[in-house]
Amino acid sequence: MSAKFKRYAKWIVMIIVLGYLFLLIPDRKPALSSIRPIESKKQPFVWSQDAYWESLEARYRALRKTGCEKTAPVIQSAIARLSALLRTLEGKKLNPEAKVFDEIERQMFEAGSLVGGCGSHLREYVQAMTDLRTIIKRQSEHWDMKSDASRITLYRLLYGARAALEEIILQMPPHAAPPPLIIALEEGSQTPSVNIKGVTLYSGDILISRGGAPTSALIARGNDFPGNFSHIALFYVDPNTHQPKTVEAHIESGVTVSSFDEYLRGKKLRIMVLRLRSDLPQLIQDPMLPHRAAEMAFKNAMEKHIPYDFEMNYKDPSKLFCSEVASSVYAVHAVKLWMGISHISSAGLRRWLTAFGVKYFETQEPSDLEYDPQLRVVAEWRDFETLRKDHFDNAVTDVMVEGAEKGDELSYDWYLLPIARVAKAFSVLLNLFGKVGMVPEGMSATTGLRGTFYDRQHARIHKQLVLRAEEFKARQGYEPPYWQLVRLAHLAKKEVEGR
Repeated sequence: MSAKFKRYAKWIVMIIVLGYLFLLIPDRKPALSSIRPIESKKQPFVWSQDAYWESLEARYRALRKTGCEKTAPVIQSAIARLSALLRTLEGKKLNPEAKVFDEIERQMFEAGSLVGGCGSHLREYVQAMTDLRTIIKRQSEHWDMKSDASRITLYRLLYGARAALEEIILQMPPHAAPPPLIIALEEGSQTPSVNIKGVTLYSGDILISRGGAPTSALIARGNDFPGNFSHIALFYVDPNTHQPKTVEAHIESGVTVSSFDEYLRGKKLRIMVLRLRSDLPQLIQDPMLPHRAAEMAFKNAMEKHIPYDFEMNYKDPSKLFCSEVASSVYAVHAVKLWMGISHISSAGLRRWLTAFGVKYFETQEPSDLEYDPQLRVVAEWRDFETLRKDHFDNAVTDVMVEGAEKGDELSYDWYLLPIARVAKAFSVLLNLFGKVGMVPEGMSATTGLRGTFYDRQHARIHKQLVLRAEEFKARQGYEPPYWQLVRLAHLAKKEVEGR
């Protein structure tokens, strides 16, 4: 080997080492002034009913041991009592603090524990929960959705009804579970439509779903009212070809248009269909308004590149996150979605989300759109296996978010930073040619590594939680309900962290 070659090799190695060391320099931490403040009085919702959940579980265990030969009339009576309470709301406009809503909440949980314990009358209970959501949503049409009382009542009843029903479904053998698709309400529309798997979908419908990634669970759970949905898409039907499309914003590629088959192929744990009420003044004046909004979103996405909005600033239409795809075009047509804006007030969670690039903590969370009284719930899809994963992901996420409140850091593998920055530079080059790179547009290399760290930590706790849940089932004879899953997730997290 010549001396000249050795000298060149030495310089190349030195340049690589110096470049690596230079690229190891960490990003500056976001200035506190870049984090938008929220109303100080806001705070996360807490059920604070641990003793009650324990009592329901104790009743469930007792029914499984003693049998249900004489319980059928009791279950029928409990569901009938719930239906009777719901009927008392017909023709009335009650305020959200009315005592009858507390009675309805208690009765839906009481009836649910009986149905779950005996494994019977599930069809009737499903219908009661579907009716409850429709009736309570109608009551909310005259509520002030900016008030805490309105939001809390809606959340306790709508989220509570879903939670109660899903606890029962997960205790059932898969063959006894209700059908994956539940038709909630047929809300009329005059926009172009298609029938897909037994559901008529109209141009302008809003599809909210839950992804299967750990960060999807964080989006669903990471606000003051933890929910079950992480993504929103706007449904569009071409009036000439009748081909259905979805318009949605993806972290990787910004706003895109997909066929409906492509939309369904994406990993989704649940889907809900929302539709504007046909009796809204805006729709009475212009019945085609939803289609025109969807058409605007479709044309915008086809005509120009719209980057993903990591800051979650719903007031800036130049970049869009998934919720904004729907809200921005409906706002142009005089429909302001998210009548009750979302808040993220937990300090630890805000610190984590800031590390992911979020700057706005009064925003539009996908889960919260269900509570908008301008919208009807038309249908909901979920099946046994995806529902189980949804609950496990939620439990792990809730425990990780609690850790954030206690000071857990959202770290990353620092030694991979130079490689990630090179990948980011190559991704920027690909973006210039309209391609998608390894590191999404608008996301820094450090943020990408933090996302990888979060996913890995979530997966490790999830794996340990599955083992703990299997032990619980072998010992108790039934699947751990959600409150038990959270306890088991705490144990799983300690085991993963070696504590």
